[in-house]
Amino acid sequence: MPEKFVIGIDIGTQGTKAAIFSGSGKCFSTAFEKSKLCQPSPGIIEENPEDQVNSVYITIQKCMQQAGISASAITGIGICGQMAGIIGIGEDGKHVTPYDSWLDTRCAPYILQMDKKAGEEILTKSGCAPSFNHGPKILWWKHEKPEIFKQIKSFVQPGAYIAMRLCGLAAKEAFIDTSYLHFSCLANNTLGSWDAGLCEKFDIDISTLPTIVSSSKIIGEITSYSAGLAGLIPGIPVVAGCGDTAASFLSAGAVEEGTCVDVAGTASVFAAVTSSFKADIKNKILGCGQSIIKGLWYPYAYINGGGMNLEWFKNKILLYENRTEQLSFETLNHLANEIKPEIYDPLFIPHLGGRVCPSQPDLRGAWINLSWLTTAPLLYRAILESVALEYCTFKNSLVSLYDNYPLKELRVTGGGEKSELWNQMKADALGIKVVQIRQNEGAPLGAGLLAGFGTGLFKDIDTVVCQWIQTKNEFYPNEAMYSFYQERLDKYLRIIQLLAGTK
Repeated sequence: MPEKFVIGIDIGTQGTKAAIFSGSGKCFSTAFEKSKLCQPSPGIIEENPEDQVNSVYITIQKCMQQAGISASAITGIGICGQMAGIIGIGEDGKHVTPYDSWLDTRCAPYILQMDKKAGEEILTKSGCAPSFNHGPKILWWKHEKPEIFKQIKSFVQPGAYIAMRLCGLAAKEAFIDTSYLHFSCLANNTLGSWDAGLCEKFDIDISTLPTIVSSSKIIGEITSYSAGLAGLIPGIPVVAGCGDTAASFLSAGAVEEGTCVDVAGTASVFAAVTSSFKADIKNKILGCGQSIIKGLWYPYAYINGGGMNLEWFKNKILLYENRTEQLSFETLNHLANEIKPEIYDPLFIPHLGGRVCPSQPDLRGAWINLSWLTTAPLLYRAILESVALEYCTFKNSLVSLYDNYPLKELRVTGGGEKSELWNQMKADALGIKVVQIRQNEGAPLGAGLLAGFGTGLFKDIDTVVCQWIQTKNEFYPNEAMYSFYQERLDKYLRIIQLLAGTK
């Protein structure tokens, strides 16, 4: 029997990545197309959804050419994408708003409004406090752009938008899979449904919200038009897919309680696998999203642009005007690794776009404790350390919320997993083993797994995840450094408390 293949696609912040996988999990090809983020003014970060659609056609074409396989061997397509942003679509299923990115902060006043009016109810029902996510963003378009809002028939995320365009679906067929519900501020996550009471509280027409489906549901088949542009044949099934973070959890093999995941990407995400849903009412730090694996949940928290801070430092701070040479991350890691850490080293506050977990939208970034001895590698090291310290707050909330949680290991995926310095730093600060994943395809691998499961290429996704995903290098915590980072954490939290009081 001829070998069958699936395509996994991730609509990421930095760009679109596609990959082709065989039924045994072997990656045959990958392709990447850089995104065209637009920042017309401070706080506004958008992208033209048509650019996202075109990037999918381009990356699929490249993958098919590299793989050298027949289009008839493709059994399914899975798409994941950025989770907290929204696209308003018209009746024909095409966008009437730009993609309002999860990095876009203009909805901040509506975060405060939702939190004041029903913050605890939203957290209890959806699993996530209002932040730079769907509810506040919908309210921003409703109240700030009423003429555009009248044209909107539904709101979707980039992954769903691409799937709809590939299949030629209209707004009445708009969908959202269950992995996104915690970001909605409008759903009852455990029931897997929209909450009429929350919608009524904020005067949001529940009919404008997309149909909730499972991640592996086939939502349509690729049209002749899309197939021609992508180098495929018409009729290939497209599954609903999931959020990029949920896909990354799958690609890290996070299918057992006690496993934690670090998605070291544009955002820095810390998550754990649990067997129950719990709302973090006490600390309001952790969200709780549905796993792709039935019966499992992902308590998680993230830094809004954690990995993006490294790009910012390298490209905007070190590469100043008229300077042509550029330090690589490899060089920066090497220089930072040569530094012996001291308790009085500079601290970095990583919230350049506001703090998300817990929601402090007005908080901004800072370096503290600079001196004339401060160097660029020391500043870089402080950026890395800030993620490890923030992760400590996430871990502490997890252990507080889930009594006796069996912390086994932290599996790291995403571009940042290449940094041995960063991995060791996280192991030392958290006091748990950090493990690298052998596969480096990341979220597209998770999307490919869903495509295979949804189209019947394999029957048991739990088993296949364990077969496809393998680990490699392990980083063990140093007891002396754990104590060092606990002291640094105390200073870090005191500084955040002081900065949170400033505007």
